[in-house]
Amino acid sequence: MKKLNNVFFLVVLLLFLNGCNQNRPLYTFSVENKLQVARMNETVSIQKSDLGNITCELFSRFSVQDSRTGEYFPVQVIDEDLDGELDYLLFQPVLDAGETRNYSLLADVDTSLLPKPGKSTFSRFVPERTDDYAWENDRVAFRTYGPTAQQMVEEGNPAGTLSSGIDCWLKRVDYPIINKWYKKALEEGGSYHEDTGEGLDDFHVGASRGCGGVGIWSPGEEKLYISRNFTQWERIALGPIRTLFELTYAPWSAPVGMVEEKKIISLDLGSNLARFEILISADEPVEELSVGLTLHEKEGNIQADQEKGWFSYWQPHGDSELGMGIVVEPEYLAGYTEHDVDERDQSHLLVHLKPIKGKIVYYAGFGWKKGGQFDTESAWIEYLDGYAQRLSSPISYHIK
Repeated sequence: MKKLNNVFFLVVLLLFLNGCNQNRPLYTFSVENKLQVARMNETVSIQKSDLGNITCELFSRFSVQDSRTGEYFPVQVIDEDLDGELDYLLFQPVLDAGETRNYSLLADVDTSLLPKPGKSTFSRFVPERTDDYAWENDRVAFRTYGPTAQQMVEEGNPAGTLSSGIDCWLKRVDYPIINKWYKKALEEGGSYHEDTGEGLDDFHVGASRGCGGVGIWSPGEEKLYISRNFTQWERIALGPIRTLFELTYAPWSAPVGMVEEKKIISLDLGSNLARFEILISADEPVEELSVGLTLHEKEGNIQADQEKGWFSYWQPHGDSELGMGIVVEPEYLAGYTEHDVDERDQSHLLVHLKPIKGKIVYYAGFGWKKGGQFDTESAWIEYLDGYAQRLSSPISYHIK
């Protein structure tokens, strides 16, 4: 009997120790908010390389836990360069003004303890609607246009679209709508150009830059040289925190010769602005690349703060109002132009950026009054100003 009791005790002890090992942090780290404002809906990227020589398999099993409250957070791991090796882990902490908070990385946490699936990001190529690429999160949605849509225009088909501008889909809900709206239009005979409670697409792009398209500005000609539709796409990541993809464009002509352009676009949960990384090269050095916000009917109001790096256009929009914005780190900024002409779709707020090592980075997006996020222009300006402030002081982390 004593021997059986010893065996029973040993089994219980092993089970207990195994349970302890499952919940024992493999790493702890601190996250610091250096600003005197609360932070949320911002993404922290934990680099795999900062954790030593660990395997991708282990890295993919990590969860993030608040060391003080025990709360677990949604996470997402990403292989950014698609080389088969994971690069970083994402999560979104909630921080008070000036707060430093401690977190733990644990592997193989009981799934019953983890957050249930909720809000998310999404993007995909849409071949059934010609060949759009569309992306969204819980606040905004965008799309742009591919080579078949361009070919249709060149063949005289009015159903085509010739534009490398960025379209805005105006959401009123925090759940995904891209698949639902396309299905409604293509299979059910409805239209996403009508608002039935979730929002609509009534944003006109045409030949303009829409909300964040790029070009090369020629001041002497007062002309913007631009690419046509994207020719290739690749989705890199999709998940609860970030969608990330890449668009490639055919070489296009500008005063600096033939230009090669690639866009790497990401959108994080909780953000009204998508991140655009543009890789650019040409026969001659590209000294400036310009990002545009279309002025539509020119009935809106332009505001800008070059020192902080934000630019806004707030306008009447149907039975509501719409704000568009660009935020950029000052190191890229070269100035801006209010280009106002009579030609349709050619009036823009142009923000001029200096490529650094053949690259520019900026953030562009919108806020729709009817979507319930921004009731006034001043609320939109406050958002852009705060975004620029947070961009200049990113949340930092330190592995202990």
